[in-house]
Amino acid sequence: MTIQADTEQTLSSVANGEAPVLEQLVAMNLDSMVLSGLDELSYSLVRLAALVAMDAAPVSYLINLELAAESGMTIEQARGTLVAIAPLVGSARVASAAGNILRAYGLGAALSDAG
Repeated sequence: MTIQADTEQTLSSVANGEAPVLEQLVAMNLDSMVLSGLDELSYSLVRLAALVAMDAAPVSYLINLELAAESGMTIEQARGTLVAIAPLVGSARVASAAGNILRAYGLGAALSDAG
């Protein structure tokens, strides 16, 4: 039962966007960026497309958009990526992504206020 409780607590903290878990996820993402061989901007745009395609949760957008901002990705480039993938993933996924991105910004603001 302890393992199940620990797992549930970890999953709950990820879902709620708690900072220590987010920090670990950011570190994992930085490792994959180096290994990808892509420049930071290309990496960020590809990851944005993948998040949309899999209908990712707001916390996933939060982590990746923070890295994307550091890479210099502009809102125009993000919008262009969404336009480019819309025919492949569909309008529902793009609309869902827009909502999740807004939620991510709200989550980020809440974490900043709490910290």
